[in-house]
Amino acid sequence: MVRKAILSISLLIFSLLAFAQINTDRVLTIGRNALYFEDYVLSIQYFNQVIRSKPWMAEPYFYRAVAKVNLDDFKGAEEDCDLCLQRNPFLVQAYYARGIARQSQENYSGAITDYEKGLEFKPGDRQMLSNMAVAYIQKKDYDGAEKVFDDMMKAYPKYAMGYMTRGAMYLEKGDTIKALEDYNKSIEIDPYYASSYGNRALVYYQMDKFDEALADLNEALRLNTRESGYYINRGLVRYQMKDLRGAMADYDQVISMDSNNLIARFNRGLLRAQVGDNNRAIEDFDVVLSLEPDNYIAYYNRALLRFETGDYYGSIADFDVVLEQYPNFIAGYYSRAEAKRKIRDLAGADRDVWTAYKKEEGNDKPSVASTSTNTSSKDSSADNKESTREKSDKNINKFNRLVVYDKEEERKSKYQSEVRGRVQDKNVRVDIEPQFVLTYYEKPDPVKNLVYYNKIVEDYNSKKLLPMFLTITNQEAALNEDQVSQHFTSINNFSAKIDANPTDANLYFGRALDYMLVQDFMEAIKDYDKVVTLDPSFVMAYFNRAIVRYKQLEYDLSHDSNQDDLSMIDKQLSVGTKGNQNLPQTSQQNLQAGFKDNKRAYEHEMIVRDYDMVIKLNPDFIYAYFNRGNLRCSQKDFRAAIQDYTTAITKDPEFAEAYFNRGLARLSLGDTNRGIADLSKAGELGIINAYNIIKRMTNN
Repeated sequence: MVRKAILSISLLIFSLLAFAQINTDRVLTIGRNALYFEDYVLSIQYFNQVIRSKPWMAEPYFYRAVAKVNLDDFKGAEEDCDLCLQRNPFLVQAYYARGIARQSQENYSGAITDYEKGLEFKPGDRQMLSNMAVAYIQKKDYDGAEKVFDDMMKAYPKYAMGYMTRGAMYLEKGDTIKALEDYNKSIEIDPYYASSYGNRALVYYQMDKFDEALADLNEALRLNTRESGYYINRGLVRYQMKDLRGAMADYDQVISMDSNNLIARFNRGLLRAQVGDNNRAIEDFDVVLSLEPDNYIAYYNRALLRFETGDYYGSIADFDVVLEQYPNFIAGYYSRAEAKRKIRDLAGADRDVWTAYKKEEGNDKPSVASTSTNTSSKDSSADNKESTREKSDKNINKFNRLVVYDKEEERKSKYQSEVRGRVQDKNVRVDIEPQFVLTYYEKPDPVKNLVYYNKIVEDYNSKKLLPMFLTITNQEAALNEDQVSQHFTSINNFSAKIDANPTDANLYFGRALDYMLVQDFMEAIKDYDKVVTLDPSFVMAYFNRAIVRYKQLEYDLSHDSNQDDLSMIDKQLSVGTKGNQNLPQTSQQNLQAGFKDNKRAYEHEMIVRDYDMVIKLNPDFIYAYFNRGNLRCSQKDFRAAIQDYTTAITKDPEFAEAYFNRGLARLSLGDTNRGIADLSKAGELGIINAYNIIKRMTNN
């Protein structure tokens, strides 16, 4: 509560200082900037200001709902959509957003109602049809889902995701034949979408067609090397094929990507036990228990392994934990009795045997679990349904079965990702690596662990002129609540210092960074202008001004284009256009198009000039060449872009992103061999996505 109060106070101060008479259109635009660039916490603060100033407006409630959806605040998003629709019941995007919010709260009927209403305004919208079909599946109304799928397939016969989603529904119903048909169709339409192969592999697995399942999982992993679920499933398939070494390698790979993956750790522990690698199996179960202290099945397996390695006291301690939780687990008493005999606790062993005997007498059914302490004595050739258990299955008698994802958990995850589909296309989209920026924050990337350096930045940081150290990154991080508050306060602090010393370029530069971080591009550009006026040699100000101008241009262009697909909800959605209503529609559009083209050309020229100035002042600032190359790619001037990337690579032969983007630029010009060579080098240097693209190109 205190933190939120501080945040509200700082926002109020900022509002009073910067917007004495609040310009709601401008604040709404800044909020939409933040929303577009996925800075959701910050965007909410701007929408709050607009709502406080003009609570009758519908749009800020809608945009705030979109931000809340992306922050998983589904209840809050639904309430904001209600408030939006009370003010404007014709805003179709609000029905769509509320449908997602309701669906995420398992209110499937309410979601369907919203999608139906949205479809009244926007008939045949593909994403709403798809979400509505998923909602029917989630409420187990498969007939309703099939009707929606039929309508969608008629309207969009080449929509691979539709077939894949319907295939998942058939698989859930147990109709593997129809599921297989739909997955085949999905792959026929788009042979480069990894999930289609991954899902079809599950069908083959259920049909005991392990060779086909293995082939599909191999293909899925070639297309998406970082999806741990494919490795886990391939490990299960290889286990069924008695390829323990291959299964072990798959679990090794998952753990190398995520050392805390419980399923991979548990399963690898079982496999290590089966091949007699008991000490390392114990290590895996140690990790499982550190992450999940109530995993009694892991305790039992570790107890058996400790017995095998001669750690009888440790074994007994683990058996104690298990038997306290499962007092009727007969095999556990026999196993503990054997351990007690090893430490010559014969009386305790006899008590355990007697307890087990009495419990057996009281049971009509014999114990399922073996009394042997050696997990490797189990028959690993059992039917796949009998050799695995779901993660949530706590039946201690299944202690030696490999763990698989819960069907319900997997189903929810599968359909939720379809409903919440982010801005990137469902099919693999090829994007260049984004521009570099000077900022305080960097988004951690467990895959691409690269360090960026420049002497100018290092020297500037050493002077400690800013409250934090600058970093060079092309993975900007969104602000959290504390950081939002911090930078609004910093703006006020810099403003006070500027009033006292209006010729200090560093003060304007610091405030420009704050404005940039809170997505107020207009004010940021003004401050960068002031910096270079006061100090024409300020390289970093030219660099960041170019970046802010490019962001503003990117945002503006996103609203100039038609956005028919409502899956774009987690970016800015158009809510109407303003213009000269007296012009005929075609003339108005032509006038707008000409204006936009001129504006775009002008902004591109201004951005290029800034990068040119950076390069003139510091020819070794490789990120200016890289960013200018990106700008030229956006203009489809690939030859000029290649020259920029090549210069950057010449100055830094380990510049992974430059190889990646040059490779894509060369592919765009039809220079396939050199393009693939660049992508290969980028992959070698840490950009894993390069391998997916190479696979796609070499299969053409």
